[in-house]
Amino acid sequence: MSINKSKIVENLCYTELVYGRINKKLNLKFSKKQIEDFIFSTLEKTEEKYFLKTGKNFYVTNIENNNIITINSNTFRIITVDKINK
Repeated sequence: MSINKSKIVENLCYTELVYGRINKKLNLKFSKKQIEDFIFSTLEKTEEKYFLKTGKNFYVTNIENNNIITINSNTFRIITVDKINK
């Protein structure tokens, strides 16, 4: 199955809880707008070969930022962002 990166980026959505979760996991103090800009730019910079669909989620690995973005594949809702353990 092919992953359509542009469809994912165009349809992204967020819950109120995810903003706090992202700040906590990445040890940041970003505003909602800063988080949305960070996610958007990370997805735009990440090559499609680093988008993986497993089960009901997309996992987008960005080596440059050292993180993995988890996105629900049905709703395109951001679930979380985790640091890559090296």
